[in-house]
Amino acid sequence: MDLPLVVGVDGSPGSLTALDWAVDEAARHDVRLRLLYASLWERYEGRLPPADGPSRETLAEEAVTLAAARRAQERDPALRVHADTAPEEPVNALVEASRHAFFLVTGPSGRGALTGILLGSVSLAVAGRAHCPVVVVRGDDAAVRGAHGRVLVGVGDAAEAPAAVRFAFREAAARGCEVRALRAWRHPGRQSVDHYPLPSGGTLDAEERAGRELDDALRAAAEEYPGVVVHAATVEGPPRRALVDASEGADLLVVGAVRRHHGLGLQLGRVSHTVLHHARCPVAVVPATE
Repeated sequence: MDLPLVVGVDGSPGSLTALDWAVDEAARHDVRLRLLYASLWERYEGRLPPADGPSRETLAEEAVTLAAARRAQERDPALRVHADTAPEEPVNALVEASRHAFFLVTGPSGRGALTGILLGSVSLAVAGRAHCPVVVVRGDDAAVRGAHGRVLVGVGDAAEAPAAVRFAFREAAARGCEVRALRAWRHPGRQSVDHYPLPSGGTLDAEERAGRELDDALRAAAEEYPGVVVHAATVEGPPRRALVDASEGADLLVVGAVRRHHGLGLQLGRVSHTVLHHARCPVAVVPATE
């Protein structure tokens, strides 16, 4: 099934950066690009246009989608591009689109975001509810351009790791770059961030166990993508801090997320929530395979 890569557009600077990133990404994977602009004006004004012609809202929506489609086509003339407008709240529209998407791309904030906000509510909600992987395009220019040649993946527990690891390897293969895989572990006697116990048998056991779990988590994807160079490491401390620090030299940070079986959909844990706010590169949140 030829699923499109979906990118949310609204004309804001952040969405234009996300659009450019999505164009390059769709080309890497040879998939269609779907541009989606969500607007609620039809709910308030009715579905029929005014008698004297299109409303100002309709014209504005057309201007945004046409400009986005033109920008995408100019960036890559060979790309298959389709633009849509949905009469819904942006979160609902993007989550619904994620049901039939290769994956979904958003910017860090929209037109209404306050200056200096870490992450817009739309991007955070979509990352937490989408049915497919979501990439939030954030970080410095070098990371957004893919100048570092590295995909970073946080290897979490057995439930969330496989889908995230496979996504990271597939992305690295498409980009022709390396994977850096990190797994965090905690000293069994560590009581606070200021307390570092002396090495012990328990310490060595915890570190060795983390190394074995990391090797196990990478094995299947490494066999599927034998051409991808992998650098695996364990690090003592909170995983969210280790990943934010390591994101400095990455083009994409990939983390997994486990789907809870209730009406609220995918829930973001502390690691995903932290990296979405603080990572120095684009972040992919990959739902665990059900």
